[in-house]
Amino acid sequence: MKKLIIKSKDKKVIEKATSLGLETISEIDPLVTIETKKDEENAVKTALKNGKVFITCKDWKIIPLENLIAKLKGKAELGTVVKNVSETKLAVETMELGADIVVLETDNVKELESTFKYISSLSQQKALILEEVEITSIQEVGLGARSCIDTITMMNEGEGMLVGSSSSGMFLVQAEVLQNELAAPRPFRVNAGAVSMYVLSANNKTNYIEEIKAGISVLLVNRKGITRLSAVGRSKIEIRPLVLIEAKTKSGKIAKVILQNAETIRLVTEISSIPVTNLKKGDKVLVQAQEGGRHFGTLIKDETIIEQ
Repeated sequence: MKKLIIKSKDKKVIEKATSLGLETISEIDPLVTIETKKDEENAVKTALKNGKVFITCKDWKIIPLENLIAKLKGKAELGTVVKNVSETKLAVETMELGADIVVLETDNVKELESTFKYISSLSQQKALILEEVEITSIQEVGLGARSCIDTITMMNEGEGMLVGSSSSGMFLVQAEVLQNELAAPRPFRVNAGAVSMYVLSANNKTNYIEEIKAGISVLLVNRKGITRLSAVGRSKIEIRPLVLIEAKTKSGKIAKVILQNAETIRLVTEISSIPVTNLKKGDKVLVQAQEGGRHFGTLIKDETIIEQ
């Protein structure tokens, strides 16, 4: 969990920070300004002596942070001073570990709100509950538009995206991570299915696959339900033969997904994965099942929404 601290002279910013339960400070201590390699070494000594250190970087911002993360992770807390949400993202995403503490120095309430929303979203990416369901129907539906979603992240076996025709049951489609004789692996890619399908994104929201474009964040999920975010590099839409797959969830609802009918598209199971071309009735795969429907991607539990 990343900690957000606010430094501000603006009364409204301080009041807003307090209402959000954030710590506010007037001085940053111990603070080391990084300009040279010697400053970096001083930051390490200060951190080990005090148990933490805050840094601010003049020109080079990322390399010093990377060096200090490598030297201090697990030994002392590393804090960094930022001015906005963009700098916050760099601070917490560097080397996939990031700084432990972010000090936002701002007199802008909107900047505070944006940064708080981003930091809060990091803690909301908890493990999802996936359930094993039994395939009840497989039906070829002819040609249609499907999209390959190419991310900027390398995925692993058992990891991919949650895709479905409704949020009542979204299938875990594995990234193209496996080697075979006819097609090279594409571990950055999920062949995600028909453009009208939902794909689960950040903060438990969905997008239609057709909406996915370069720069959008999508949610990567593995068979244990562990999630992480990745930006999209591109989405490639092509006309391909498609297949409709149905399964019954524990609540008795029918989960559906339309995927490309090809050997490289695989549904994740508890121990492996199955190509859709080999799928048969009775096979068991993993889905995430939820009650309710979606309105502009947001889960609505109390409204009557029927998706068939």
